[in-house]
Amino acid sequence: MSQTTIPRAAVRGTASGGIFMAFFGTLWAGIGIRGMQGWEFPVLITLSLLIGVILFISAIALIKNSRQLTNEVIKKDGDRWRKKNRWFGIIFSLEGLFIAIAAFICVSTNHLNLFVPVMALIVGAHFFPLASLFQVPIYYITGTLLCLLATIVMLTFPVKITISDHQIMAWWVSVGFGSALILWGTGVIVCLRGFRLLSMAQSGAENNKVSTRL
Repeated sequence: MSQTTIPRAAVRGTASGGIFMAFFGTLWAGIGIRGMQGWEFPVLITLSLLIGVILFISAIALIKNSRQLTNEVIKKDGDRWRKKNRWFGIIFSLEGLFIAIAAFICVSTNHLNLFVPVMALIVGAHFFPLASLFQVPIYYITGTLLCLLATIVMLTFPVKITISDHQIMAWWVSVGFGSALILWGTGVIVCLRGFRLLSMAQSGAENNKVSTRL
């Protein structure tokens, strides 16, 4: 497989996915920590930040190492990628709009506890069009897991629980940490795919050099 088969944008696309998962996974962990209402153990905060930072650094390493790859394929098919980026912007904007609407409704009806699981449903749903748009099958699994998590929590978990006279928001904690693990796991898989593409591209480049010498 030659280097031109795997363009720079393909590797950087996986890196971008890793960055998104690192950032939003850490935000979801923050929601889980917030739901503990005073039991924000330093080890949880440190571990959440550490996982996010490691995943972010891995994605940045992908971007840095992809500089040597060609962008020839993207130049030949630039319109298709511009359309993909446009649709990504539309999907991302709609996700933000629906989250804002959900927040307004939950606050207005005095059901703020519903906001976190509803937001997880919205975030999960937005992965389905992204999976089709960027041809990343793992996003189907990510979206399904997020939606299942939110649904199961709302149907089976109490909104709040009390432990040793301390009340914690069970929905926020379970959905927050659960969503974080799902997004971080997706980020790891996406980054590993990126490093695999990078390795294949570099191997193809070396083979091309050897063929040229021969």
